[in-house]
Amino acid sequence: MSLLNEERKLTNLFDGTEWNVYQSKLLNLGVGAPGTDLLQYCGDIFCKATEHRMKIDKEENLSMLFQYGPTSGIYEARFEIAKYFTQMYGSEVKCEDLIITSGATQGLQLILSTLVDLNGYVFVDEYTYMLALDCMKQFQTLNIVSVKLNKNGVDLDDLEQQLKEKQFKSEKKEFWAMYYTIPTYHNPTGIHFSPEVCEALVKLARKYDFLISCDDVYNILCYKGMKVQKRLFAYDAKDDADYKGHVISNGSFSKILGPGVRLGWMEVPRRMKTLLDSSGFINSGGCLNNYTSGIVASLFQLGLAQQHIQRMFDAYKERMLATCEVFERDLPAGCQIITPEGGYFIWISLGENGKASEFLKMCMEEEKIFFIVGSRFALHPDKRDNSFRLSIAFHSKDKLIDAAERICRCLKKYLNN
Repeated sequence: MSLLNEERKLTNLFDGTEWNVYQSKLLNLGVGAPGTDLLQYCGDIFCKATEHRMKIDKEENLSMLFQYGPTSGIYEARFEIAKYFTQMYGSEVKCEDLIITSGATQGLQLILSTLVDLNGYVFVDEYTYMLALDCMKQFQTLNIVSVKLNKNGVDLDDLEQQLKEKQFKSEKKEFWAMYYTIPTYHNPTGIHFSPEVCEALVKLARKYDFLISCDDVYNILCYKGMKVQKRLFAYDAKDDADYKGHVISNGSFSKILGPGVRLGWMEVPRRMKTLLDSSGFINSGGCLNNYTSGIVASLFQLGLAQQHIQRMFDAYKERMLATCEVFERDLPAGCQIITPEGGYFIWISLGENGKASEFLKMCMEEEKIFFIVGSRFALHPDKRDNSFRLSIAFHSKDKLIDAAERICRCLKKYLNN
């Protein structure tokens, strides 16, 4: 192996891999990202927003957009984010509760490094976002514990039993433990945590004084019914007598504007915001994405962000409903689909005897279709090989319908062998 770096001239995150989503020889249903047909509008709207923000910055703001930004992010960006999501959630988002980030993954890294005892515990769902797991594993002294997941959310009895057994008093950080989850249109299963589970989770967090970190990146992608589901953060009500602040909502524009924008935000209680704002990581460079947050503020002020998000929502909804219709009609006996009410992902189980890794090999060879097997989302992958995840975000409705029909035909053949 050479000791020298090699320039590969890659164009995107998926370039240079055997399952490059941009290559026509393989239909990749594993990628949780929007496709070119949706991102093609970004150039025009960002040009308009940049012109708008540059004029303001030069004439009114002493070119502060190019300066180290305030630790939480500029007021205009936080105000526009809070205003938009207050409207979408149907519950108040306060700009003073927000910290600008360069995406939910950076938010997670900051939460882990700043708020959680690095000799403590991180509880995760038995199936969870695989790259979040990879981030956690880089903190090698952290103890990661898998918790059972039901169709209405985390198994509360299992979680509380783990909390009782492992609780200790941290002398170094604000929290001895954290529970990480995606409670709204869960990645990978697509489920939504029920109100009863959310209420009970907040009670457990207060009882055992642990942090709940929610990846809230799919919340407004609600395809069934008109009302966006109440997010877990809102169940930790500030007017409760025993409120201290135990939940963080970790958001991102990657799924609804474009992943290359690299802009997100954390909605945090006061006791955590003080610690995050004063962390060396943020203080060293100020706002984690000062320039882009200003451009996105203009996107909202001009109404361009709202239009673009609606365009993406409409496409996602059409794709999800059409794809699920095929699976609900054509899946062979013994297989199950969790039909999501929103989000990006469809979760299919093959039954007790099915092996998704074997089926993927067959699907790749015979249909040139790729998906991600369930074991990739598990802390203990050897026990989770009977399910797989599909994403509806990247490809057109027609491609997804065709792929779903071919997967069902291939499944019938696989199960009959």
